[in-house]
Amino acid sequence: MAAEGGGKEMNEIKTQFTTREGVYKLLTHSEYSRPNRVPFNSQGSNPVKVSFVNVNDQSGNGDRICFNVGRELYFYIYKGVRKAADLSKPIDKRIYKGTQPTCHDFNPLTATAESVSLLVGFSAGQVQLIDPIKKETSKLFNEERLIDKSRVTCVRWVPGSESLFLVAHSSGSMYLYNVENTCGTTAPHYQLLKQGENYAVHTCKSKSARNPLLRWTVGEGALNEFAFSPDGKFLACASQDGFLRVFGFDAAELHGTMKSYFGGLLCVCWSPDGRYIVAGGEDDLVTVWSFSDCRVIARGHGHKSWVSVVAFDHCTTSVEDGDPPAEFSGSDEDFHEQIHFGAGRDRANSAHSRLSKRNSTDSRPVSVTYRFGSVGQDTQLCLWDLTEDILFPHLPLSRTRTHTNVMSATSPPTTGQTTTTTTTTTTVSTTNPSGTNGKDNVSNSSTSANPANSLPNTLPRSNSLPQSTNPPGGSTPNSHTGSSSNSSGSTKGNSIIDSAFIATGVSKFATLSLHDSRKERHEKDHKRNHSMGHISSKSSDKLNQLSSSRTAKAEVAKTLGTTLCPRMEEVPLLEPLVCKKIAHERLTVLIFLEDCLVTACQEGFVCTWARPGKVGLLSSQNNPANSPSGTVV
Repeated sequence: MAAEGGGKEMNEIKTQFTTREGVYKLLTHSEYSRPNRVPFNSQGSNPVKVSFVNVNDQSGNGDRICFNVGRELYFYIYKGVRKAADLSKPIDKRIYKGTQPTCHDFNPLTATAESVSLLVGFSAGQVQLIDPIKKETSKLFNEERLIDKSRVTCVRWVPGSESLFLVAHSSGSMYLYNVENTCGTTAPHYQLLKQGENYAVHTCKSKSARNPLLRWTVGEGALNEFAFSPDGKFLACASQDGFLRVFGFDAAELHGTMKSYFGGLLCVCWSPDGRYIVAGGEDDLVTVWSFSDCRVIARGHGHKSWVSVVAFDHCTTSVEDGDPPAEFSGSDEDFHEQIHFGAGRDRANSAHSRLSKRNSTDSRPVSVTYRFGSVGQDTQLCLWDLTEDILFPHLPLSRTRTHTNVMSATSPPTTGQTTTTTTTTTTVSTTNPSGTNGKDNVSNSSTSANPANSLPNTLPRSNSLPQSTNPPGGSTPNSHTGSSSNSSGSTKGNSIIDSAFIATGVSKFATLSLHDSRKERHEKDHKRNHSMGHISSKSSDKLNQLSSSRTAKAEVAKTLGTTLCPRMEEVPLLEPLVCKKIAHERLTVLIFLEDCLVTACQEGFVCTWARPGKVGLLSSQNNPANSPSGTVV
């Protein structure tokens, strides 16, 4: 039986973890999977995805869950922390031939206890509209693959609409559909509607109404995921070319962009109030981007391989007026009850309204903490806190929720760092939101000389223990594995890493992971299945060409150090509150619900983790026979 503790084997699966709110526990009786509970052989299959909808059932069991495993699609009543899962009674089960489901999405506006509208995207490019309660198939879109022949990567209902939905493909195109329209018997003809930097929007030329209504062509390579803002007005797109692009959806205008540190972006999400976007991908990092300032405000390093999913926890986001709470350490074992745990969706709505009232002229700014999580191909779950010292670096820093070390901008540089420090100060000053608005500008003397609008030379590392003024060389979170001591300090070390990434390519990016050779020996199984080198060897020709292409390296060098992609030392580096191995296979799902969080791995197991104080809600009448065979323990 796995237990909490830092001295255990590194490959041990955790069944609980601790945060400041308390202990999150895995509910083995609430696990969903295929009825036989046999781990799925995931070689060559599409990622397992999970969708939820609430049908407002008066019985109290209003949540419904849909998940795909290989060629199969399942639809169950989701009982969560309340009662054990009964896998013998799916509401609907479908097995597809010739294609596999890749993603799906419920329409919350039309969901009732008698009917739900579920969109399902497929590996061959089709999109199906089904009602799993009535066991009906309403329509099949792109049936003849005349619109797009590539895999569907993401499908979403347009917020606030009962009939419009958006579909992204690995071709890099997105299509807007109307469920009332047909797709026609011939390939569509398009007319340019709007064009901008690396994107174009076309309308479909037709005498009668037909699908698609619009075609978006975004960036180069696959469009891996998109997400609508909470108000539905903006669209964030994560692409294989490494760019995050944020559009005004109705006007089809580009609002801002961001470039990954390396490789493609795989996932994206919005904060509950729409002020921040988090993206993750092949650089093993989570990157926080400010919507209003159009700039990167922080990066998080905790994963050892590609980040699959990022998601905000609306229930634990905290907004407090007045004085900030007492300080506490970054160790998750030491978090007890120093802040209040979020009280559901009302708390999230309150946070939204209070955040929207805040402006830069407030004499007493609110105290803010955003909680978000990430899962990756390294089988690890990470939880992160985005605190006010990161969000509002120009305001006087007070005792905040995490230990954060902020060096004075007037501190003398370490010996040998004069050139590097000068470069850092000049570059950071160009990221001033009041001066750039997300665009690349060349810094000038008046900008860089303004200490009030420039970040300190050494930036805060949130959630970390206090650090000395001059840390030992090579001990920064960006140093190379096994590297010798470097007397020039952290800033120089980061600059060396930036240069190394440009020179080496994707197979060398694993050097960002901070694990000594002793830990690496304990992770042979992880390396065999999840390491960057092996993933690269099995990846597509496009990725292999990217790693060896001089053009790709030139593009990295072109954006690195700009507002599109700041260097590592130019933005704060977050460390995870929690970083736990929770599965045997790569993780593909992370969803925060009011009383639990839900994860899923490529073996086909959908796990429920009860929030602190919620585990007692599980019925004591659980049948031991429901305990999974072959599941994580």
